[in-house]
Amino acid sequence: MDGRVPLRPVIYLGPSLSHAEARAYLDADYRPPVKRGDLGQLPEGTTVVGIIDGVLLSDAAVGHREILNLLRRGIRVFGSGSMGALRAAELSTLGMEGIGRIYEEYASGRIEGDDEVVLMYDPFTLVALSEPLINLRLNIEEAMREKIINSSEGDELIARLKDAYYPERSKEMLLTISSEILDNSSFRRFKEFLMERGCDYKKNDAISLLKAVKRIQ
Repeated sequence: MDGRVPLRPVIYLGPSLSHAEARAYLDADYRPPVKRGDLGQLPEGTTVVGIIDGVLLSDAAVGHREILNLLRRGIRVFGSGSMGALRAAELSTLGMEGIGRIYEEYASGRIEGDDEVVLMYDPFTLVALSEPLINLRLNIEEAMREKIINSSEGDELIARLKDAYYPERSKEMLLTISSEILDNSSFRRFKEFLMERGCDYKKNDAISLLKAVKRIQ
């Protein structure tokens, strides 16, 4: 043994979960959403990388080749939540490890494309300023399963949100659209479901990744 202390995992994280919240789950080197070129600047000796959030429109997105280069060097790369879930689904057969519900949605082919996870966020605080389509979609689908709304109503809600400009997507927009589509009784039940039991899938998946990395430390 050379006596060196292993480096902390490097985690790319932004609007899905704050760095302060994340530290309660895992001691790691937390960095802002990954962009192209970042993975080539990792500290020598890094053994674990977690990709949760990544830039999609404001800069070039992290490339497949960059991730594959890490995997070839024996670095374990986990993905969940946002860009990480998308890239993990694309590279799962080549060794990238996907975690969480959103990863499963991509891996199964039920969703595709980065429009599902893109959102507006403050580049300084990393706080989300809009809601990703996937969070809204999965909550709508859960309401459909619970028969709070029917399938045609749910499909119309999703279609309207998908047509919306991504920075404008929010729970408030969803409620406005649902008030136009649903009858009064269904709207009240749907609003109650969304406000009281609505799930932040991206946040949950981010936490799942941190817990998974913690288990291998």
